[in-house]
Amino acid sequence: MFIDVGTILNIIWKGLLIGIVASAPMGPVGVLCVQRTLNKGRWYGFITGCGAALSDIIYALITGLGMSLVFDYLSQNIFYLQLFGSALLFLFGLLMFRSNPLHLLRPPSGKKGTYSKNFLTGFLVTLSNPLIIFLFIGLFARFSFVGPGELVSETVTGYLSIACGALLWWFCLTWFINKARNKFNLHGIWWMNRLIGGTVMVVSALGFLFTLLGRSLYWY
Repeated sequence: MFIDVGTILNIIWKGLLIGIVASAPMGPVGVLCVQRTLNKGRWYGFITGCGAALSDIIYALITGLGMSLVFDYLSQNIFYLQLFGSALLFLFGLLMFRSNPLHLLRPPSGKKGTYSKNFLTGFLVTLSNPLIIFLFIGLFARFSFVGPGELVSETVTGYLSIACGALLWWFCLTWFINKARNKFNLHGIWWMNRLIGGTVMVVSALGFLFTLLGRSLYWY
């Protein structure tokens, strides 16, 4: 069966972006990853992020399955769905901007533990927060992500791209924290959250505006 390279590339960049945005907030697992990078070393932090990425892809699959069940309705109301997705992402960015992740800090245990234990805790901490499904709903709606009618290869590529986006975020975050460990202080986590939250708000507001303008041009 013919595979459209342009479609695959479009799915890949959307998946990467979704994976990065879903992983970027400095919630409990983000703070845990930063703490472990500073206290135990970069790879302990990265392995923790890998556990979180596995949990994220599980929630992404649940979200995609749920949305596919009502695909006909969603495809008929894509304009309103994209507006809803942009509004949901804006609210998420606002909450992130106003939150203070420093409250989530815990005293270091002093023990590194095994990589598998660090991976498992990262997975469980993320899995214990099912509200991330709402973030995936907003992202899937905003980007009209993979749905019924897509080739199996396109669907698999989409979800693998989300996983790669999440892993890319944790890899880059732990690299940065490790390189800047002598200059990076705990207050930097707060500023990072505000930067990420502000960026999500701006992008979602632009998406909302472009969706409205696109409909206006269509009516014209």
